[in-house]
Amino acid sequence: MLAKRIIPCLDIKDGRVVKGINFLSLRDAGSPVEMARLYSELGADELVFLDITATVEKRKNLASLVRDISENISIPFTVGGGIKSVDDAYDVINSGADKVSINSAAVRRPSLIDELAGTFGSQCVVLAADVRRSTEHESGYEIVIDGGRRRTGIDALSWIKEAEGRGAGEILLTSMDHDGTKNGFAIDLNSRISSNIDIPLIASGGAGKMDDFYDVFTEGRADAALAASVFHFHEIDIMELKRYLKSRGIAVRI
Repeated sequence: MLAKRIIPCLDIKDGRVVKGINFLSLRDAGSPVEMARLYSELGADELVFLDITATVEKRKNLASLVRDISENISIPFTVGGGIKSVDDAYDVINSGADKVSINSAAVRRPSLIDELAGTFGSQCVVLAADVRRSTEHESGYEIVIDGGRRRTGIDALSWIKEAEGRGAGEILLTSMDHDGTKNGFAIDLNSRISSNIDIPLIASGGAGKMDDFYDVFTEGRADAALAASVFHFHEIDIMELKRYLKSRGIAVRI
């Protein structure tokens, strides 16, 4: 059985780590380099860095900050935000990222997934899908882009399956409705998506207590769980979480 992964997420705005609720009301959480180093030391399996305003501000990712973080960690590192081309991905990977995460740019130009997978391999391509509930769509969820600011009218499951077919190697699935609420992951959503794809699924949005991670790994069928505020503000210790999960029969790396 493959070990389940615990992944802290650094949402970056103006060079600082921030965290909000439902993508709004952002508050400062600290220095990205210091936090990344700490997570690497404390047992995180991977790290995700998302430059959350790069797309809206129509600029490239913060390559220099990516480089500083990569030099201070020893775990796999995924970077997203502002990646619209193979050249943008080269810049991020050359700065130390192991994988690139694409979201809005892929929705606007789906062939970007094919290009990145063809250049770097599917293992380097993470399709980030931000979704919100929608009774108008078959899966019950709609894709949203531009940091949750824009509805697309695209069914979440249809888009994720298309992305897998185009070469995405992993899905980072964020429930905008659950983001920052600490009321638990969107179990039904994650289970539905995971049951319909053959690539790993990272669940994001809603972690508040250790039981939430257990639930998303079992009922939600996720391969990894991503969280921010519960780690940033020291509400859950990563190694304590892993020991708890192991005691309940979840395979984790300790």
